[in-house]
Amino acid sequence: MDTVTLWYLIIGALLILMGLAGSVLQPLPLSPAMFYLAIGFALGPSGAGLVRLDPYGHAGVLTLVTEVALLISLFAVGLRLRVELTNRIWWLPLRLGVLGMVLTIFLLSLAGVYLLHMPPGLALLLAAILAPTDPVLASDVQIKDVGDHDRTRFSLSGEGGLNDGTTYPFAMLGLCLLGVPQAAAYGRPEALLLALWGIFAGALSGWLLGRLVVSLALYLREHFRQALGMEEFLTLGLIALCYGVADLIHGIGFLSVFAAGVAMRHIEHHATGRARPAQVIGAVPVGEEHKIATDPSKAPAYMAETVLGFNQQLEHIVEFVMVLLLGIMLSGSGFSWEGALVALLLLLVIRPLSSLLALAGAPDVTRLQCGLMAWFGIRGIGSLYYLMFALQYALPPQMTQRLVPMVLTVVAISVLVHGISATPIMNLYYKRR
Repeated sequence: MDTVTLWYLIIGALLILMGLAGSVLQPLPLSPAMFYLAIGFALGPSGAGLVRLDPYGHAGVLTLVTEVALLISLFAVGLRLRVELTNRIWWLPLRLGVLGMVLTIFLLSLAGVYLLHMPPGLALLLAAILAPTDPVLASDVQIKDVGDHDRTRFSLSGEGGLNDGTTYPFAMLGLCLLGVPQAAAYGRPEALLLALWGIFAGALSGWLLGRLVVSLALYLREHFRQALGMEEFLTLGLIALCYGVADLIHGIGFLSVFAAGVAMRHIEHHATGRARPAQVIGAVPVGEEHKIATDPSKAPAYMAETVLGFNQQLEHIVEFVMVLLLGIMLSGSGFSWEGALVALLLLLVIRPLSSLLALAGAPDVTRLQCGLMAWFGIRGIGSLYYLMFALQYALPPQMTQRLVPMVLTVVAISVLVHGISATPIMNLYYKRR
């Protein structure tokens, strides 16, 4: 049996299995990601040995795969945040996604240098790789209903949308300290301006492009009954366009795509007001979708919800593929005790400390909510992307062979620990609230 046929059989069987058994997991203290991880590990070299995946030799392809997966999740996160930009709740994800992320990188870099005896460049690179949080894998703590304004859910979802982009300058600085020529600009005096421009240009370009494309589509629908359907093309096209334009003007593409999702939701929210999108749309008879899509009072809500529905399906596929690859790569690299130490330090000390410092003095946030935000800093797709991104460059083999198992171990431990704790902790939170 050749490799391609084997992959077809494995993926087909797993997708059908999760499609049939997915609802069984919802009330249990288990996440689908935990099963994907275990299955991937079992298929890899340390298990049945059916699948092998070399992150060193396929770093370029894996970077592209994780990049696409991250873009899809970031757009979906932005589309879920249905809150006016003037609302003070936005300060919470900003605090966590910027200040908390910087503190995490600083503390983890210190641990890398003084506890793990790493060179400063490698310690900073490790910290930047592990700094981003993932709003997708811990599904119990992310926003599901766009009308959900719970501070814990909103903050964790927004944080995951922001810090995947804001960690980019630190990853480049780490590569610069390791002597990578392509990152040399981040070692110059103007590096701070370069980083600030990347954040500003990325966020602004995504916001403007999101508003422009969505407004154009709505105008064509409402006035000319054109541009109907094909929300899938609109979604993927907007994601690709925002990322490409941001890269062209040296902005951070991840922030651009996240901002585009926020912009689409902002247009819908401005048009429908306090009413929830589902209430505005109402029942849609089969075959009459075009009437809703062209109704000026319902078109923004219908477009936003249709795009979100498509993106949520993509998210499930992204979660499946990424965690399966994580399990296969971990099975090949082996468990790292050094990585386990970093995971304990990151999840039990650095993440809680940096989050509590970032949230200090935040109004309208209870101690319980601060504690939940401090705990649920799950690592996932963002860390996999930055790991593969770093492996593209000619780093010394002894460094990459130390870095890869460490990062994979930390992410795997985070998936398991947060997957087990998410459901019972959030159930207790809502009962207490």
